[in-house]
Amino acid sequence: MTKDRPGPARNRNRFQGVAMIAVFDIAGPLAAYSLLRSAGQSAVSALVLSGAFPALGVAAGLVRHRRADTIGVLVLVGIAVGTVLGLLSGDPRLVLVEGSVPTAVFGLLCLGSLWARRPLIYRFAVEFIGAETPKGRYFESLWRYPGFRHAFRLFTVVWGVAYLAEAAARVIIVEMTSTATALTVSKVMPYVVGAALAAWMFAYGRRTRRGGERLAAAASAAAVASAAAEPAAEPAAREARAAISVR
Repeated sequence: MTKDRPGPARNRNRFQGVAMIAVFDIAGPLAAYSLLRSAGQSAVSALVLSGAFPALGVAAGLVRHRRADTIGVLVLVGIAVGTVLGLLSGDPRLVLVEGSVPTAVFGLLCLGSLWARRPLIYRFAVEFIGAETPKGRYFESLWRYPGFRHAFRLFTVVWGVAYLAEAAARVIIVEMTSTATALTVSKVMPYVVGAALAAWMFAYGRRTRRGGERLAAAASAAAVASAAAEPAAEPAAREARAAISVR
């Protein structure tokens, strides 16, 4: 019996993840809000009802992975806070602010984890790779190197500051633009920021890896040169010892 190759399965899982984001987090809420407003619903009602799509997406993720994740819980908390505030006040801006709640909390968690034994972005990386896999165990073994620890602490600082800035930007956009515009921006912005951070991490890691490779090559060349010099220096050392003994 032949085993399925991991490549197609991995690609299928990635496609499913992208499809769920597109349907539940972006297209679904925007389309639902537009249709509900066209049907005569108030802005608050349309926002609250369209918020069911991200909640369903988080619930589907929980069922599929059979465990709760930090980001999903924060999203649900943000939706609940925005819904309650919007219904009590009748202000659609308070419903839209719900997206800033999990974003700001995540940024604070990143910065707060710098005082922990392992920063948050490192823990996410281990969870993503799989702690019990050979690759995950190798990844965890790299923590003993100062440069590796510095890189992930830097990643965590950058992610924390970026998400706090995103939360503040969302509040400003909600206050200064229309409800429809603010809703569109709030649905798209997290993925733009996340993609920019991921691209920066990739570029930083590649540059650091190249620097490490250059240092390793220099150290290897020095070791080879030293090993090659020892046989050449040995006759001279013998002659020097012989001259000293004659004297």
